[in-house]
Amino acid sequence: MSDRFCRIARVSRETRICPLLRWCVPRGTRRLFRRGRRFDIPRRATTVLESHPRIAAARSSFRTKEPAVGRTLCVANQKGGVGKTTTAVNLAVALAKSGARTLLIDLDPQCNATSGLGQRPAEHHPLVSSQPFKEALFQTTTVNLELLPGSRNFRDVDALAQGNQSRSATLRQHLDAGLTAYDFVLIDCPPSLGQLTRLALASSTEVLMPIQCEYFAMEGLTQMIEVIREVMQQEPGRLRFGGILLTMYDHALELAREVDDEVRDFFGEIVYRTVIPRDVAVSEAPSHALSVIDYAPRTRGARAYVELCMEVLENE
Repeated sequence: MSDRFCRIARVSRETRICPLLRWCVPRGTRRLFRRGRRFDIPRRATTVLESHPRIAAARSSFRTKEPAVGRTLCVANQKGGVGKTTTAVNLAVALAKSGARTLLIDLDPQCNATSGLGQRPAEHHPLVSSQPFKEALFQTTTVNLELLPGSRNFRDVDALAQGNQSRSATLRQHLDAGLTAYDFVLIDCPPSLGQLTRLALASSTEVLMPIQCEYFAMEGLTQMIEVIREVMQQEPGRLRFGGILLTMYDHALELAREVDDEVRDFFGEIVYRTVIPRDVAVSEAPSHALSVIDYAPRTRGARAYVELCMEVLENE
């Protein structure tokens, strides 16, 4: 590590503030990886996310004596490569850092959300195994964030994809019990409109749909919304449309701006104000088993997911 980098990252004894990363330093140290470089920063550090006034107000509501009814967000899109798993992981980390008790459920057979948080896929998916649900949970390195890992076992995937009433009732039972144990439950769905996605939608309270700012991402948007509408009609009043999130936004491309304008003109207020920019740090973070908020907190991608977190907290 160069002397210049050490001088920038040095913590002032008077202010106890690290000017490079804006970390507030109570005491102790912990290890952080940033862009492949390792250095020590204060343990129990508080990021700019946690010090934001709106986040502080949300944290106070999470600490009430009576547990509030939690929210189950289904992150779904039939098209792959639109930032669905990336959004699920980074939003879960941001919510947990804001003080919300958060659970991330990996229903995608690719198990990218599981590996993205530094965990290995389970031999058998907890939703089809005889193992107690609570024993299958992993406590991640992020405080307040737990993970229900996915499984690449094809038999488990087939069992979950059967979509029968008993399987749906089992997942609903676990989630309903978790509504008092967690403030937020996020479900990472597979990139399809199959039974796994329908199962997650039927067990959720709201759906968040990431779409990439390109032409082909727009083609399946109507079909996805029709599936969401069908699930809403099956049990009116439970599932609501949380919003559409524009991802991989490149300000230099005219097509991205056209897609942005078209989506907002057609869908109006259900489109999130926040857009996730195309950022190399967002792509690099999973290879280090970190969210972009932990991997590169000063980048555009990290700031965008912080803004998305605040918007989700406001849209209760």
